[in-house]
Amino acid sequence: MMNRRDFVQTAAAAGIATGLAGCAAAVSSHSRLQWKHFPAGDKGFFRAPVLLSGDREAILIDGGFSLPDGRAVAEAIKASGKQLTTIYVSQSDPDYYFSLGPIKAAFPAARVLAASDTIAAIRANVQKKIATWAPQLKENGPQKLADIVFPEAYDGPALTLEGNSIEIVKAQGLENRRYLWVPSLNAVFGGVLIFSGLHVWTADTPTSASRAAWVKNLEAIAARNPAVVVPGHLGAHGALDVSAVNYTREYLLTFEQELARAANGDALIAAMNKRYPDAGLAAALQIGAKVAMGEMKWG
Repeated sequence: MMNRRDFVQTAAAAGIATGLAGCAAAVSSHSRLQWKHFPAGDKGFFRAPVLLSGDREAILIDGGFSLPDGRAVAEAIKASGKQLTTIYVSQSDPDYYFSLGPIKAAFPAARVLAASDTIAAIRANVQKKIATWAPQLKENGPQKLADIVFPEAYDGPALTLEGNSIEIVKAQGLENRRYLWVPSLNAVFGGVLIFSGLHVWTADTPTSASRAAWVKNLEAIAARNPAVVVPGHLGAHGALDVSAVNYTREYLLTFEQELARAANGDALIAAMNKRYPDAGLAAALQIGAKVAMGEMKWG
């Protein structure tokens, strides 16, 4: 498994120029692209938004959960000297868009885009999400509907950054799940489909069939042989290569095995903690296990 420290050496050997940890570049026939991710800690659900930048312009892939996280990303983009033209939201969970207010305020000309089904899902539950999280986040999160940055619909197959294609790949057999594939970087920016170093959030895929579809999508991602994979949720020692895809796949298969023999949610939690003793994001397992056992409804 490759961690962030190891990535720099491996990328250099592969001919990918890197500057800071979490950054990479590739030479294309158009502009030179770079990427940088912004990992959040446990209070931000370990989210890892990604900034793709060319010589002059940049695209942000997803927001985060808290307003301080959004301000930090906005300041980093300002410091880069690049003009943020687009923010693409790949998923409807609040940790993918709650932080967008400060970023949009810093770059008011930037377009905020998402697929139509993602926007529909956001609008369907945003009031409930604000009601749940506003009292906990207080000044660190949206408190009312007017604080939310809603994307405009974009259902095209790709974005373009200074001549480079950023393909938007819809997960097969799963609703409202996408990842980004950048051929010039040989990179996958995995969104909610990929976790590393963490318990995988399974509450939104409550059936064996939906988790099996997830596994098939992960196998399709791995078949691309990406040199870079940035998980949507990244633990402190998480991987930034295809081993993150394999980690998520193996976790889901293990979850299915343990689910088949668990007597209840608590037993499933104990079994998965035994198999993944060092994984973060305990809430993902605690909620996901009870949903899978039919002890809790989610969504």
